[in-house]
Amino acid sequence: QVQLVESGGGLVQAGGSLRLSCAASGRTFSTFESYTMAWFRQAPGKERELVSKIGRIGFSTYYADSVKGRFTISRDNDKNTMYLQMNSLKPEDTAVYSCAASEMGFTAVMTVRDFASWGQGTQVTVSS
Repeated sequence: QVQLVESGGGLVQAGGSLRLSCAASGRTFSTFESYTMAWFRQAPGKERELVSKIGRIGFSTYYADSVKGRFTISRDNDKNTMYLQMNSLKPEDTAVYSCAASEMGFTAVMTVRDFASWGQGTQVTVSS
């Protein structure tokens, strides 16, 4: 288990940008680079959806079709931190964004249950 804390959410107008951070800490038997990391989001009345994920050293990435070309996921293993740069934000991006960690290596198909550690979430609100 690893403890995760998100930050960087807020209120922004459509077309604006935000950068989310996810800091990892806690006593574990693995280093940060042992985890595949991901960002999920959940809007009111909707199911949680996978936004993006990144492999242990960042060579492999995945983006949901709805955010391709606008969002960029990255990680700094020396700082035990993952990031999500969000550009050209749309009102449809409004949601609570959560980071998650998995002990699995990066694969094309991963489910919510593959991620055992979760942050508390940070609110992103995009106005028209």
